[in-house]
Amino acid sequence: MAQDIRELFRQDKTQDKMPENHQERFLLKLEEALPVKKGTKFIWFQIAAGVIILIGLGFGGFKYFQPKQTINHVLANKVVETKTLGDVSPGLKKVEDYYLASINLELSKVTYTDENKDVFDGYIEQLNVLNIEYNNLSVELTENGPSELTVNALIDNLKYRLNLLYRLREQLKELNASDTKGKEALQSI
Repeated sequence: MAQDIRELFRQDKTQDKMPENHQERFLLKLEEALPVKKGTKFIWFQIAAGVIILIGLGFGGFKYFQPKQTINHVLANKVVETKTLGDVSPGLKKVEDYYLASINLELSKVTYTDENKDVFDGYIEQLNVLNIEYNNLSVELTENGPSELTVNALIDNLKYRLNLLYRLREQLKELNASDTKGKEALQSI
């Protein structure tokens, strides 16, 4: 008894028109069942949160896409990327890496205590002066190009820093030896 639905619609002509005001009655019933709440406070919070998110994303994107800077030096409000000995030749890079590794090794061997604080601080000040001079020489190397005098001055600076750390280590050994002798003498009394 399957019937074609198209035939049934053709036969039933009474349902062609919808009742009058059907759409208005439907919208009123819909509004009663699901009223629309208008919250102005909540909208302002959403707008503020959106603005904060946009600012955060903008700042994060700016920091993320900013070019990475290597060793830079600021001269008269102008950032200059400085060259190192490694930029001049591979042989000089080996020399520079050797001295920097030796300097870092010597610094790691030094133990900082209250007894050697004054001696240690004096040597660190001298190391900082040599480090500033090394940076100035690197800027000179960048601006004027490699010259024998500049390259030798950079290598000599690294030698001075390493020798300064050797002297610091020896002086701390002597200081510790004199402290232990003094303590032994006090204990024997």
